Amino acid sequence: MNQVPHKPPLLVGCAAGFSGDRIDAAGPVVQELIARAQPAVLIFETLAERTLALAQLARRSDPNAGFEPLMLDFLRPILADCLQHGIRIVSNFGAANPDGAARAITELAQQLGVPLPRIAVVRGDDVSASAHRQLLQNALGTQMPSQPLVSANAYIGARPIAEALQAGADIVVCGRVSDPSLVVGPAMAHYGWSWDDWDRLARATMAGHLLECGTQVSGGYFADPGYKDVPDLAHLGYPIAEIDADGHCTLFKPQGSGGCITSATVKEQLLYEIHDPQQYFTPDVVADISQAQVVQVGPNQVRLEGVRGHARPDCLKVNICYATGWFAEGEISYAGPRAAERAKLAAQTIAQRLAGIAPLRTDLIGVTSVWGNDASDWLAATDFSHASEDVRLRMAWQHEDHACAARLPREINALYCCGPAGGGGVRTHMRQRLGLVSCLVPQQDIATGFHWASASAQTALA
Repeated sequence: MNQVPHKPPLLVGCAAGFSGDRIDAAGPVVQELIARAQPAVLIFETLAERTLALAQLARRSDPNAGFEPLMLDFLRPILADCLQHGIRIVSNFGAANPDGAARAITELAQQLGVPLPRIAVVRGDDVSASAHRQLLQNALGTQMPSQPLVSANAYIGARPIAEALQAGADIVVCGRVSDPSLVVGPAMAHYGWSWDDWDRLARATMAGHLLECGTQVSGGYFADPGYKDVPDLAHLGYPIAEIDADGHCTLFKPQGSGGCITSATVKEQLLYEIHDPQQYFTPDVVADISQAQVVQVGPNQVRLEGVRGHARPDCLKVNICYATGWFAEGEISYAGPRAAERAKLAAQTIAQRLAGIAPLRTDLIGVTSVWGNDASDWLAATDFSHASEDVRLRMAWQHEDHACAARLPREINALYCCGPAGGGGVRTHMRQRLGLVSCLVPQQDIATGFHWASASAQTALA
């Protein structure tokens, strides 16, 4: 590894692990970062395939929408403190509209009466334009959708994040970047590692991997009462990683917060989404955790060492979304004796009335739902003799035509009087549906970078 000038360790705190996470999470993390008085970055990881698709639909309806819906709620309580204490903010809450997100943050700063932050907007992930169409066609071949494309986004890496921070950004707004890159970028900017320093890149990547799901690593998704007990789940502490000059990290959480960070919680998150421990592919590096060591170094302090790295892959993953019509679903509850039998009769009645139009997904929540399947073949075979006396029937389908899709909610609503007996609590819902197909494209064909949000450009040059 290359020699790196001595610098104090970098702190990276995570204040969101998904879209819809707790909006009060960032406060304790920011206060802990301030108290430690070290170089610090706060990340919000709010993007997934589903949320990006929803963001694309939102932007189609409103050109000013399409970024993380809770972004301003996340930022409002902590923006002033972060700017005052030099805590940088890096997030993928730009989703389908990073420029719109940057404008909204600028407006929030104006409302709060704080100095306008220097906001960098990362670009390059959106490959939906006609200039990239042949690239996608070459990668997908016969899988190329015939329907109009709604979006195409590449999972880009950390380089534009690092470049933006090195250029003086207070806030970096990204769209579809690889989740661990939210941490790799700040580490690269802080330490100035070489972009082929594979071991350090891999270690920072795994630090990002541990942080990316928020409280999943500090006890939230770990909790299983009586088996894996976690204290004070109502006030979980969101994780912070201290990353040293060699990329090794130590995880901890804010003082006085709930949850726990143990070797067990860290190991669970370390293995999350890992298909091959020797080859965890990201845009920045291929990480190898086969020799990793997870060590409890103190109460709620765990250190990760032994991660190795290999040259980054030649290709980037791209997700392409395309319109596939409408998704409709409806639910109704049945209670008391023979509840499951009545729910089954209701399902069979609707299936007969809608026969031949589109495949129906049918679940009895509380009897057969998690273990059911789209074919709904349990309808003919399941023994309900030991079923719950309180069940909820759910039926769903999708159809290209809105009017056809809407027939299912109407039929479920009609069960109120058309029977069977005792149904209640009907809820129905319809939304546009997107199909998803993925492919790999050469990294060299995707140009990435950043630009300054227009309202902060003068500040950036000051």
